[in-house]
Amino acid sequence: MKVVVNVDGGSRGNPGPAAVAAVAVDESGGELIERAETIGDATNNVAEYRALLLGIELARELGADEVEFVADSLLIVEQVRGNWKVKQAHLRPLRDRAVDELAEFRSWSIRHVKRGENERADELLNDVLDEAA
Repeated sequence: MKVVVNVDGGSRGNPGPAAVAAVAVDESGGELIERAETIGDATNNVAEYRALLLGIELARELGADEVEFVADSLLIVEQVRGNWKVKQAHLRPLRDRAVDELAEFRSWSIRHVKRGENERADELLNDVLDEAA
């Protein structure tokens, strides 16, 4: 089963109150599952990694073996691909965990999009942050 999972994480302040969101759709774009939650105070980059981990969790729950992740954080995308070094020590364990968990899928990819192309995940993220305020 192939799924596409849009992920987004963010904080209000950096660091500040943070949340994560993930939206999984099938190959034709039909929504399968979505989830958003607050994660306490965190930086934007920590929230983006935690959103990817949430997306991985949703893909596993769906029984997907092939997953395309879509994110609006170029930093996270390029670090997970191995193209950019992880310079911030506190991000290394998150990146390592994500890479380890991604290896459990038969195949996976991750691509960067502009925020406007990640609309539903961004909307969920902001809704949960608004509710928590």
